[in-house]
Amino acid sequence: MVNLQAAFIAVRKRRFTTGIILPFLLACIGFSTPAPARADEPATITFSLDFPNSAPEHYMISVQSDGHARYESSGKISADSVDRQHYETEFSFSDATRSRIFEFAAQAKYFSGKIDSGNRKLAFTGNKKLSYKDGQRSAAGEYNYSSVSAVQQLTSLFQNVSATLEFGRRLSYFHRYQKLALDDELKHMEDRARRGELAELQAVRPVLQEIYEDNSVIKVVRARALRIMDLTSATTAGR
Repeated sequence: MVNLQAAFIAVRKRRFTTGIILPFLLACIGFSTPAPARADEPATITFSLDFPNSAPEHYMISVQSDGHARYESSGKISADSVDRQHYETEFSFSDATRSRIFEFAAQAKYFSGKIDSGNRKLAFTGNKKLSYKDGQRSAAGEYNYSSVSAVQQLTSLFQNVSATLEFGRRLSYFHRYQKLALDDELKHMEDRARRGELAELQAVRPVLQEIYEDNSVIKVVRARALRIMDLTSATTAGR
């Protein structure tokens, strides 16, 4: 009888250990193991350019696979300005442009190899860098000039986007501090937009809308802002 009672107690102890201690140990092991990289993390492509004495001297554009983008730059607000300013903004790429960006990145093998032409006789046009990152790969390449067609396409596209956003930065500044400078700036912007030298005009539509709705701004300036917004609408509709 005594042996049976001892066996019963031993079985209960083993059940307690298995039911409580073992799951606790497994949980501890789980918490101490680092989580693997997620394959479904959004892919991000980043382009940066550093070119001393240019306007801007530095800028960076980062775009995710869902189209969300961030832009930052630093440099003089205008050619006759002394002070340098840092600028940051966020916007969304159009679906068509976002698709093109990631298609070009795939064609360029996600910048995993050498993308600089290696031709040292070419004029320096700024230190450029393209990088790609997702849950499975990460690569980057620096260049002055690239002979890779997809890299050339990306460089031109990102430079045109930067030009658009820099117009937005200056227009916002002039609207607040130098309204008399708005006419020349908008005229220049309209000319470049019609020549196809700007991209993603919808990113600066809010500042154009503010200028158009400001009754303290002369009519010719407001009319020009409206025409550029019409170009923005037409470009977006065409995509």
